Amino acid sequence: MSYGIQLECWGKYALFSRPELKTERVTYDVITPSAARGIIESIFWHPGLRIIVDRIHVLNEIRHNNVRRNEVKEKIPAKKIEQMIRGKGIPMISTSDDIQQRAALILRDVHYVIDFHFEMTNRANDSDNEGKFKEIFRRRIEKGQFYSQPYFGCREFPAHFRAWKGGPVPTIHESRDLGYMLYDLDFSDRKDIHPMFFHAKMVDGVVNVSGEKVLK
Repeated sequence: MSYGIQLECWGKYALFSRPELKTERVTYDVITPSAARGIIESIFWHPGLRIIVDRIHVLNEIRHNNVRRNEVKEKIPAKKIEQMIRGKGIPMISTSDDIQQRAALILRDVHYVIDFHFEMTNRANDSDNEGKFKEIFRRRIEKGQFYSQPYFGCREFPAHFRAWKGGPVPTIHESRDLGYMLYDLDFSDRKDIHPMFFHAKMVDGVVNVSGEKVLK
């Protein structure tokens, strides 16, 4: 058994980066299922739950902005982190040498209603049940509580949220083929994590995720 929940979220800016574009960041036109799941899990996460995004309702017209952002051009290698754990130096990034400006195409004034449900996993405790988790979700959403700050793709773009008031969702009257969109990352093999994609289509402002064929 699973419970369906509707979450309304909105923000001033969003950036859902296309993974095929490496240097300059370019956003998808609509929030990805993995980004939507990230917002939900920021509100409440439990190892005994699996969040499944069913539909994404787009309430605001899709609009873009071009911006330039400061980003680091280097990453600290995992090997240096391991050396730090063994007490061999402290890895660091020099802000004066490693920060550079990059262009980004972002979304502005985003507003969505996310339909999702959850399923129990084998990591749930004997005392856990669907009704208990639904009540926790309801309470945390109503009180505006979260485990970590929800955001739209980048931490500098915070997401506001509340429970959808119910009734029909006033989506935009627009349909478009969004092309192949990132669905999520497959963590079944921790040594070989790879992305999964699906063919996203927005019909009258609604992107149906449930039931779509996922490509690995």
